[in-house]
Amino acid sequence: MTANRAHHDVRALILAAEGEAEQAVREVGAERTAALLVGELVDRADLDEVPGLDQTPITVAFELAFDGGAVVHHAVAGKTAEHHPGAPAAAHATIEVGLLELLRAVYGNWRAPGCQNLRIRWNDIEDVEALSSSMHVFHVVQRLVRGTTDHRADLSELSLRHGSDKWGLHYYTPHYERHFAPLRDRPLTIVELGIGGYGDPAAGGASLRMWKRYFPRAVIHGVDIFDKAALREPRIHTVRGDLSDPAFLASLGEEIGPIDIVIDDGSHYCPDVVAAFRAMFALVRPGGLYVVEDLQTSYWEGYGGSSVRRDDPATSMGYLKKLVDGLAHEDHEAGGVEPDETARTLTGAHFYRSLAIFDKGVNQEGPSPSWIPRTRMTYDEMSAVEWGGDGLKADTGE
Repeated sequence: MTANRAHHDVRALILAAEGEAEQAVREVGAERTAALLVGELVDRADLDEVPGLDQTPITVAFELAFDGGAVVHHAVAGKTAEHHPGAPAAAHATIEVGLLELLRAVYGNWRAPGCQNLRIRWNDIEDVEALSSSMHVFHVVQRLVRGTTDHRADLSELSLRHGSDKWGLHYYTPHYERHFAPLRDRPLTIVELGIGGYGDPAAGGASLRMWKRYFPRAVIHGVDIFDKAALREPRIHTVRGDLSDPAFLASLGEEIGPIDIVIDDGSHYCPDVVAAFRAMFALVRPGGLYVVEDLQTSYWEGYGGSSVRRDDPATSMGYLKKLVDGLAHEDHEAGGVEPDETARTLTGAHFYRSLAIFDKGVNQEGPSPSWIPRTRMTYDEMSAVEWGGDGLKADTGE
């Protein structure tokens, strides 16, 4: 199955989780839907934290009722957690639930009640000699079921768990929580520029996996100059391209479509940062966010920056600081800078240590009313003015 088909299937199921779920399952296929849902639960379960599975792998069967029958899929927890439709000789436990109910619990709104009709069958649970193995089964099943109800993992903890440098080396995650939390439950399209791991095709992707866990209904796209196709998995897609190439940046919009969040964690080279913003801010949906990380390089000569020319628009910070003037473009007097498309759609700018987050929207509130004085008033002038229904009026003393 191609990466585009896999991306389409996941996206279709996420969008259908709160709507026509049955139709979407028929279009994607019940077997394919079961594979995606069980794989998602395996990802969320963190089964590598369960002790003893390297000696005694645990198999859990999912019997997912659909259309008068049942789709059977298996999760195997061992040295490497995996899932597959093939039936092992015997499962240690069986989870029974409707396929549509599981779809809504996994990919639906986090406020949903979860799987109300889920049942668990334990095999050989009364076998005292197998008690140690049974405890492992309990832990595995509990973690798999937890994924149907718990989407609220802390971002800093997820960063540490997945090996991302966004907490520890940097301290970005509290700022991300402040801005990302209101969007967390939406079916988002997220693009991160830079995957990590340099030329090793199997290395990197820590932040992509972190975002996948934090945003349970999002599809994550990673962009890198190196081929990172080996890191693809459901809800994570990789794109190879040169971020210094304007044509490639423009093509991302056609390939990925409107974007909700862009995170620039790429080369950190000032010309690349500026080029990426100019090309990709326009691709962000209204209400979305554009993030630039590691802005300390704006002050380093080796990255095209400068600690002396701090307002030079050729540097990352110099360019981004000038954007702030665009927030008030409707109040500029004659001779002010003519607003471009960025100024007309930039609605907020938030700067933190080595991090900047920009809000996308419609920046057309209208200029300040004409009756607001354009020159600073003296104390006597202010005393002679009173408020009226039409704004300000002078006190004539009559």
